[in-house]
Amino acid sequence: MQGPSGSGKTYSSLLLAYGLVGDWSKIAVIDTENQSADLYANLGDYNVISPGLPYTPEKYMEAIQCCENAGMEAIVIDSLSHEWETLLDIHSNMPGNSFTNWSKITPRHNHLINKILSSTAHIITTVRSKQDYVLTEKNGKQVPEKVGMKGVQRDGLEYDFTIVFDINIKHFASASKDRTGIFGSLPDFRITAETGEMIKNWCLSSEPSVEADPKDFLEAIQSCKSLDQLYRLYNENPSLQELHKEEFVTQKSKLLTPQNFRSNGTTAH
Repeated sequence: MQGPSGSGKTYSSLLLAYGLVGDWSKIAVIDTENQSADLYANLGDYNVISPGLPYTPEKYMEAIQCCENAGMEAIVIDSLSHEWETLLDIHSNMPGNSFTNWSKITPRHNHLINKILSSTAHIITTVRSKQDYVLTEKNGKQVPEKVGMKGVQRDGLEYDFTIVFDINIKHFASASKDRTGIFGSLPDFRITAETGEMIKNWCLSSEPSVEADPKDFLEAIQSCKSLDQLYRLYNENPSLQELHKEEFVTQKSKLLTPQNFRSNGTTAH
């Protein structure tokens, strides 16, 4: 669930969670947004846990485990942007080579994502988005040009989730990614508890009525950065394994082949 500040991510996530489980007491919010979850207490008796600063991946994982131990069936992480901002801050203050330092940061982030993906509960995350720009040449000058909204999180995060809802400032949502095939063709809509019920019914269905977009799935294969990620994508989509067998094999070969070549003018070791 991603959108700018004030778009209604927390409220929409709570309604979505209720539609998924139908019991407010089985919903927990991991709140890093200055107790914003308390603003919607009128909805029902859901639970709130506030990890406290700094918002490291490990604190998120501890909070998820706490929710699971308490029998929560739906967990709202509000917001996952703070985890990435914390890691960026840690990285910027590390001495030594910047590129090498990422090898210490990335595993921490990956452990959190794996914890989310392997959770026994439904997990909804919110991500704050901001205006993204690219530099384009106009009249011989480089000028910034708006190219839409960009989530404050690591690039490629969306490939790990089943659905990505983009919410605008008027509280209307659209699905920029949808493996269920339910929302991709719909006009912008407001998320309600019924939205969660639709996802729940899809989860309970052995054969989803609408197949995921093949183009999106191909992009997901090509975006896998590790064998673990590729295997997870393969195992989670048995109905698409045979259809995309060649693409899976090709991506596996790329991941197994050492990248010893560099751009012209540099040395390969």
